[in-house]
Amino acid sequence: MPIQLYAFALGAFAIGTTEFVIMGLLPLVASDLSVSIPAAGLLVTGYALGVVLGAPIMTLGTTKIDRKTLLVGLMSLFFIGNLMAGLAPSYGVLLAGRIISSLMHGAFFGVGSVVAASLVPKEKQARALALMFSGLAMSNIVGVPLGTAIGQAVGWRVTFLLVSLLGLASGGFLFAVLKPQAADASGSIANEISALMRPRVWLALGTTTFGFGGVFVVWTYIAPILGTATGLSPEWITGVLFVFGIGLTLGNHFMGHWADKSLSLALIGVLAALIVLMALFSVTMASFIPATITIFLIGMAAFGTIPPLQIGIMQAAEGAPNLSSALNIAAFNLGNAGGAWIGGLLIGAGFPFPALALAGACVSLIGLIFALVSRSSFFR
Repeated sequence: MPIQLYAFALGAFAIGTTEFVIMGLLPLVASDLSVSIPAAGLLVTGYALGVVLGAPIMTLGTTKIDRKTLLVGLMSLFFIGNLMAGLAPSYGVLLAGRIISSLMHGAFFGVGSVVAASLVPKEKQARALALMFSGLAMSNIVGVPLGTAIGQAVGWRVTFLLVSLLGLASGGFLFAVLKPQAADASGSIANEISALMRPRVWLALGTTTFGFGGVFVVWTYIAPILGTATGLSPEWITGVLFVFGIGLTLGNHFMGHWADKSLSLALIGVLAALIVLMALFSVTMASFIPATITIFLIGMAAFGTIPPLQIGIMQAAEGAPNLSSALNIAAFNLGNAGGAWIGGLLIGAGFPFPALALAGACVSLIGLIFALVSRSSFFR
């Protein structure tokens, strides 16, 4: 695979670390800033909503900018937002830093997916995107557990300061290896928006929003779940996050190959598995070993959805892939925000933690229904 894909993977690693590390730090942040766990959960929701808003604005507003300049600039914005979070004296400043860093997320993965796919033959595009998104998966093996451990040892602010430096390094790597690449001469805001008139694009976005969103009903509150329902110490929680990250990486890798062979069967199969596993977690979370095994499998299924969903939306919006690709990333994060919100509502209403897993399974089931409805017109 071209070296440029590894530069994208490093950027994805930085983004994934800042997006997901907050889950393991949630109790610390809540205690330090004197806010409730549901209020701290808004740091997840705020980030996700920033992605949703930033994806179309950043993508449409940069259609004529050289792709290298755009991608390096986006990583610079990431650096600024995480620096703010690391230096935040209050909850409001922390939330603002999270939102600023999130504005580049959708455009980076959306435009980056298009550029990454253009670097390889068509029959290897799903694997190329799997390599790019492997950085996102690896962040959950290395970045999130390490960031959580650092946050627990010396403070959560240090974690975000280190992530900001990682973003700076990622931007430098992209600047060094990515050749200048002018935007598509035929691209325009009108052409990009026209792709949204196709029903199969909206079916794809619905699949992404609900299919992946169910995971975040549970995963946003995984630290309190493992600490209370499973009875683990903070050190063991970090270990379980590591296991989850291994599952993400393996699922992303294997599904990249499967999706190149059968996009439809790959996505429907992995969504069905995700629903079953989420429901199973409502039972296994009560015991350490079964809970860890289930979390590992949920990780495989969750990130296994990414290559087929991202390639699918690019095929559905053929001829105008930038906006639709970015919106698909926004759809992931809309699902994240909705999942975090649903989980917070359930906790606030006094429901036990197993109810979150069952609710997550129901949300992902809606995504599977979207996938089944769209099968004849959307998938190859």
